[in-house]
Amino acid sequence: MLKPQFLSCILSETMAEQNLEAKLKNLLKQEKIQLWNPPYTEQDQQPGRPHMQELAGHYAPLLGLPVSEVGGALESIRAQAVKRGKGNQTFRETSVATLELLLPRDAKKDPKVRMYLETRLDVSAQQVVDRVAEEHGLRSIKLILSGRSLSAERRLDEQGVKNHSKVMVLRVSDGELKQQLTEEEEERRSQEESVQRTQKGFQILSERDGSEDPDTTPFLEIADQKGNPLKIPPTEKKALILAMGFHEKGRALMKRKQHDNALCHLLQADQQFSKCGSALLSSVDNYAVLQLDIVWCYRALEALSCLEDGRSRLQRAEDCFLRCYGEQQERLLMIKGNTGREEVLFLRLYLLQSLLSYIEGNDSQARLQLSRVESLYARLHPDSEKMAQLMALGFSEREARLGLRACRGDLQEAAIHISTRRQEREELKQRERQKRRTRMEAISALMELGFSQRDAARALHHADGNVDRAYAILLDSSQEAQATNNNTEGGASPEKVEQLLYLGFERDSAEAALRLTGGDVQSATQLLLDNQGVLSPELLTPPSTSSSSSTPSSEEPSSASSSPEDSELVSEVLEDIAPHEEDYLDLTLEEESELISAMKAYLHREPAHTE
Repeated sequence: MLKPQFLSCILSETMAEQNLEAKLKNLLKQEKIQLWNPPYTEQDQQPGRPHMQELAGHYAPLLGLPVSEVGGALESIRAQAVKRGKGNQTFRETSVATLELLLPRDAKKDPKVRMYLETRLDVSAQQVVDRVAEEHGLRSIKLILSGRSLSAERRLDEQGVKNHSKVMVLRVSDGELKQQLTEEEEERRSQEESVQRTQKGFQILSERDGSEDPDTTPFLEIADQKGNPLKIPPTEKKALILAMGFHEKGRALMKRKQHDNALCHLLQADQQFSKCGSALLSSVDNYAVLQLDIVWCYRALEALSCLEDGRSRLQRAEDCFLRCYGEQQERLLMIKGNTGREEVLFLRLYLLQSLLSYIEGNDSQARLQLSRVESLYARLHPDSEKMAQLMALGFSEREARLGLRACRGDLQEAAIHISTRRQEREELKQRERQKRRTRMEAISALMELGFSQRDAARALHHADGNVDRAYAILLDSSQEAQATNNNTEGGASPEKVEQLLYLGFERDSAEAALRLTGGDVQSATQLLLDNQGVLSPELLTPPSTSSSSSTPSSEEPSSASSSPEDSELVSEVLEDIAPHEEDYLDLTLEEESELISAMKAYLHREPAHTE
């Protein structure tokens, strides 16, 4: 396992190289210079050295870097372009892909020379491992793509490997390799099972409409920032609950630093959000926060190959925040009375944008965004003394942190704000308790009129708690059920029964066949012929004249009842739902602080003297 200091050094070097190459690519594009063509590349694909040196001498003063460093970066860009062109042609003609191998440092004779491997993508990763080990004299290695280990037994294309993919080669001990192969498969199965269990658990919750007793049958209710329930179309509500469920699970895994597994759940949430209407997504900030979390996972996994996707996700997040909060956060101010807590989301947004701008070679934009980040950080980083004073008053660490941010660091206002928030939450709980008591009283009243508890609860739910309307719904259902029974019984009229008896069928079978076919003699005849004139005992038994007013027996299954397995799944997914509605805003800013320091180091390097 790499130590943090060593890892930071590698990241710094990699990002600096990407930064330089990005700047050079922009300059080449502006001047319409194609390094893969003459005079920069000769017919034998070798560099046109005089012209390449002249170009390096031209760009070095502009970038404030040594000519040798600029020349090396230009040659790297040229070689990549030539290699990519040949690789594209080969892939089109033979389906053989070209992969760039990022070998261990001590396995490369020249650190500046890029290593490639040509292979079909329909082969297993193990075959590539064997080839790399043989060609480069390595033992016990594993392959990494975008921060993920490639599973040895699965095909390359099944795991997202494409033509020109960059694959990192890591050396492991023999024991580690055997353990890795076992753990890798176990992790994959565990990851798939985790996603499936999360989906099933929230699927169960999404199908519950809240008509049952929430003490015994938990359900999810979608509310606004004030805790008021929202009316959402059933189809969208189901997708939204699944999306929010996957997001909560992903956030829980992020807190445990399990970013691989977290990203799987976050991407599942993204798929479910895509099924929701644009009007819904533009009115809540959940979708924007999800996009931020996905890119934050990319950063944690060092998945720099996901930059293009990351850039578009951050843009979607910013657009969504502006729609939800208002251009000047006026909508947020109207709803919540302050904007301080949500500013941590903008801090993370600008910080990630600064990181991507730097990697893309846009230093000026990266500095501009980082200055906004530092300004926000200075305001949002909690003062330890004020935190201690608020906690001494009996407030929790979370309350103190969010309170200070909401009140721009004012200690007295923060204490008042926290107390007010506590009172609001308690009042909301009281309203929920009263709502539940009123509901149970209404159900009892309907049960006294002869209706079952289940039917009374469902009718009351559909009547939005109005007892009179629920009673009318139950009566209508009872009359419809009675009418259906009468129509069914009327289908077996004596005249029609006689017609079937004349054809040689037994009376019981004839009456049952007419009931089942709604009195259609021809269909009843065909049914009897198909069954050789003998119907099963279940079909021969006339239906009971039960109505919605009947009381189910203890053996009667309820549509809302759940199996022990379902209850276990629901309990499991509910554990990952944050108990505090503003948990997503309660960032300690420790990770952000580390990245800010790294970005300042990248951007404030002194330009080297040119040669």
